Amino acid sequence: MDLDEFVDGLDYPMYVVTTALGDERSGCLVGFGTQVSIDPARFLVCISQANHTHALVLEADHVAVHLLRADQHDVAELFGGETGDDVDKFEHCAWSPGPQGVPVLDDCARVLVGHVIERHDLGDHTGLLLEPVAQEAREGEPGLTFQQVEHIDPGHDA
Repeated sequence: MDLDEFVDGLDYPMYVVTTALGDERSGCLVGFGTQVSIDPARFLVCISQANHTHALVLEADHVAVHLLRADQHDVAELFGGETGDDVDKFEHCAWSPGPQGVPVLDDCARVLVGHVIERHDLGDHTGLLLEPVAQEAREGEPGLTFQQVEHIDPGHDA
């Protein structure tokens, strides 16, 4: 069954998810993420299995989930239109090491660092169930949505 008619026109928030494993860093643009529990606090973020970042999140203990401001098309283009197979995305943006060494983008509206407590095969994506370990709300409101980035051709092979 095709979900297109149901989801057509929905405007999901867009996230950049980053992680590190040893000396390797990776990050990608993500459209599937949501809070799934209040007590205990839990957040679910889904990573495409075609994405370079996927291999790292299968083993990494922590990830950072960034909410972008509506004017951050350049960050969305970098993390959505390039692949870590060819480009070190972190050479092209400002970032700092966060909790557990996870790369945290310096210029975004909000960031959540989470401990990966479960992984779920969800078809062509893997769901990461996160227990928040750190979060920060920064200047500017999040607002970059799917409708604003749907023109970006994925950097990875579909």
